This record gives sequence, C-alpha cells and structure tokens, in this order.
Amino acid sequence: MCASMRPGSTVMPRASIVLATARPSNTPDGAISTMRSLSISRSAGCAFVPVPSKSDPPRMSVLPNGRPLPSGMCAHSRTTTIANGVGDAFRSATEMVRSLRSRKISAAELLAVHADRIARHNPALNAIVTLDLERAEAAARAIDAAPVETRGTLCGLPLTIKDNLNVAGLRTTAGIQAFASAPVAAHDATVVARLRAAGGVVMGKTNLPPAASDYQTTNAIFGRTVNPYDPARTPGGSTGGGAAAVAAGLSPLEIGTDIGGSIRVPAAYCGIYGHKPSETLVPRDGQVRDFPVPNPAKVGNVQGPLARDAADLELALDVIAGPVAGEDIAWRLDLRRSRHDRLAEFRVAMLPPIEWLPLDDEIRDAFDWVASTLSRLGARVGVAKPQSFGDLREYFRRHIVTIGATLSTAYAPALIADLARRSADDEFAPGLFGGMQASVRDYLIWLDEREAHRGSYRSFFTTWDVLVAPISPVLAFTHDDRPFPERDLVVNGTRIPYNRLGVYPSLATHAGQPATVFPVRLSGSGLPIALQAIGPYLEDRTPIRFAQLLGREIGGYEPPASYA
Repeated sequence: MCASMRPGSTVMPRASIVLATARPSNTPDGAISTMRSLSISRSAGCAFVPVPSKSDPPRMSVLPNGRPLPSGMCAHSRTTTIANGVGDAFRSATEMVRSLRSRKISAAELLAVHADRIARHNPALNAIVTLDLERAEAAARAIDAAPVETRGTLCGLPLTIKDNLNVAGLRTTAGIQAFASAPVAAHDATVVARLRAAGGVVMGKTNLPPAASDYQTTNAIFGRTVNPYDPARTPGGSTGGGAAAVAAGLSPLEIGTDIGGSIRVPAAYCGIYGHKPSETLVPRDGQVRDFPVPNPAKVGNVQGPLARDAADLELALDVIAGPVAGEDIAWRLDLRRSRHDRLAEFRVAMLPPIEWLPLDDEIRDAFDWVASTLSRLGARVGVAKPQSFGDLREYFRRHIVTIGATLSTAYAPALIADLARRSADDEFAPGLFGGMQASVRDYLIWLDEREAHRGSYRSFFTTWDVLVAPISPVLAFTHDDRPFPERDLVVNGTRIPYNRLGVYPSLATHAGQPATVFPVRLSGSGLPIALQAIGPYLEDRTPIRFAQLLGREIGGYEPPASYA
C-alpha cells in the first residue's frame, strides 16, 4: 500500500523492503522460491524500482501481506477504477478494449486491477505460474504514452499465455520437470508476437499438465490448478490454468493449444468460451514438445483463445490468424463473415446420441434444452451428423492412432509396451500405442482417411451451418492422481475408461474443423455445463457468432461465486 493513497498522508521516504515470492498452498515445495528486493521512491507518487535479479525470470513477487506490487504500480488503482465500473475484472475483453481506446481507463490501471486479483486469488487457484508484471507494466505505460491510433487492436489489454508457448524472456516448461531449469525463450511464438504487436500486454504464463497431455492440470514443478467453481475438482486440461484464470477474473484473455480438447474441455469445465481454430488458420510454431516442421505439415494441434465472451474469441482470432512467415509472400487472410447474424437464420444439426458412450444426465438435459430454445427462436433444428461418422467407433479409433503417431518420439519403446500391456482391456488403447509404433506408410494412409472425413464435413455443411455436440461426457470431475490406465469416470452410475474424454473433442479435431465451446448453465451442484458448436472448415466466424448469439439468449458466462 502506498502512503500517498490515503487522504492527508505523506509520501513514504525512500526505503528498501524485501518481497517474498508467494507459493500457492497446492504447489510443490521449492516450485517458486525467488526473493526480490524492491526500492520505494518518491517519483511518480509511488514508484517501485526493482533491484535486478540474475536468477530465474520474475515470478510472483509479493508484499508481506501476500499482495504483489510490481514496479510502478500503486495498489489504489483497483479501487479507483472499480468505482467507476471500467475496471471491473469480469467485463469482456471487448468491453475492456473499448474503455482503453476511449481512455476511460489506462492500460497501466487495467493491469493493476488484474495484478491485484492475481495477488488475492492465485495462491489458492494456482492458475498463473510465471508472472512477468514488471515488463508488463513497462509495456502498458508505453502504450498509454502512444497516440490512440497507434496502440493496436488490443490497445493495452492484459492477457496470459499457456506455458507450452514461447514468450521471449520467460522459461517455457510445458509442465515437464526436466524443463524447469531450461534457458528462457529467445523469441516469441508467432501468436505471441502478433498479440504484442496488436497492443496486448502479456502478464505471465499459465499452468498445464506435463507435455499438455492430460484432462487435468497438475505437474511436479508448479503443482495443481483447481476449478474456480469447486476446488475439489479439476479445471480440465490441458489449458486448465488459463481457463481457471479467465473464469476467476485474473485474465480477460488466454491463448492455449488444442489437439484432444485442450482448449475446449477446460473452457467447458470453467464455464467460459473457447475456440479451436480451423487446422491451418493460426500459426503453430513456438510450442514446446512440438515438431519443427512447416505449418501445413502439422496434424491436429492448434493454438487458440479462451475468454468470457464469444466476441472476445473473434477479437483474438483477428489478431493471431493468418499465414505463417514464408507463406505470407503469396497468401493473405480473408476470413469469411459468419454465415448468419440472427439465430433464426441458422441451420443447426444436433449430434445424435453415441450409443456406446454414456452422457451425464444434466448435460443431456442441457443439450435438449438448447435444441428446444433454438427451435423456439426460429432456427431450423434437426438431428444429423456427417455421413462418414458411422457409429463413431472407427472415427475415434483413427483419431487416437493419429495422435499416437505424433507422440511416438516422446516415449521410449519400453514405456509404450508397458502402457499397452496395462491398457489391454480397453478397445481403443491398442490404437494409441499402435500409432506410437506406426510406419510412415501407415501414417500417410491415416492422413488420407482424415481428408475423406473433411470431405464428408464439406458435404454436411451444405445443408447445415453448425453441428452442436457435447464436449465432455461428464462435468468437471474430482482430482484423480492414479496412473492413466487405472483411471475411470462415473457417468450416471456407469464406469467408463478415462480416455473416453477424447471422443467428443475428436469430432472437430480429426477433420481439422473449427469448434467453439459455449457455456449453457450451471448444474444442480453449481458446476458449469457447456456444449460445442462445430463449424465449416475455415469459416471460424460462423460457430463463434452462433455461440455469441445463443449466449445472449441463455445467459452465457456466470462468474464463480468465490471469485466474484
């Protein structure tokens, strides 16, 4: 707290204090351990100038009361901005940008609002694991000093990045313990560079499971991230830290990654919006545990946004989408408008039940309620799916085997054999482990099959505009630390294998389609219920716009009570 903030108080004389780094209660001992010495100066009313540290990148420097105060930030910022409404941390990113552009709030003030919330709520949530608030504040002040017309699309909006994407000057761990002491990144991932160029202010990086390979978010470096609606439950994975941060009002915008639902499942479990872009729409470089091959050669994996409003997804997509360096010599982005701007104009296919996969009763009720609501609002609604889906067993099996092939270099043959042995009673597990040992010939055949499914989707979307489907067979589940082959889920009293969490995400991923997750309502126990809208390839604005229009009718995001 700055003494100059209180009426009648005087500015504190120059002094030196030590700020201890906060360690959330659910992180491993030693995960965050840096100490930082700051000086208090009279300049600018209450500026804090850090004594440079030569050790780790800055994490969460805090005052003795547990609240961070990065260089130049005064703790009164939140009070003054919340009072007039423009600093409300639960407003949409689009509204925040509007306030920044009209100068109702400065970028530095908006950053301080979020820094304050991070200080108060992140120790329990453990969503943001690396903070870069000192550089963020410098960036925010530079944006504030610039003419409005040069501030970029985001105009000083604070945001966070998943910790498997490179941010220059910060370490990228991907949740892998061996990377905890890796050198800091020398360059931004392309999406991060584009966000910065558009006036985005990177506050820090968010938690994920090791190698982004789980539907929960915990690792040996930073510990467990909890769900803001119920700390006994997972926020999902693998962009669980980012989804929890956005839902709890610690960040208005997160950039994550998705191949098996890693944007969409956390968005669903945390009651926010998330978008998996069309497979080739957004550059995919700068990701740890990814292959250094050209953008078109990557299969399945994408980078995309999570936010509290569907309009924010489009705001972010307009910044990060477009050809990668080299391809931009001949290509430019010309993303088609949404097919419709009124719900009544949409042709909505509702996915028929998957006979072999139970669906939670409350999710089924919400699914049916959305269908009836759309019909009532004038949309054309029917039950349909792409012809190539069949009963989805073989479709999911091919998705699993293709993912297995992309993971093949990350696992030793002995480990693959052991996992296969322990998963022998699961009909889909052999596909995963078979993919890990596949030949190049096998892989090329599978890619050809993917193209056939993409063609089936093209035919499907001549009749329909979006395909609405569940994104998970269950609501956010309780934390489960058992080995993968031993995990299961309970759906309406029936136990199903853990890997069935990948079925609904695969509907869009396996054919490279865009998909937007949208919140529907809260369950009887207060947990978010969400669905996904899958759209036509490279028509990402259509499912986003559909989710936005529907959100206006059914309510959209609801802040978690403990963080509101």
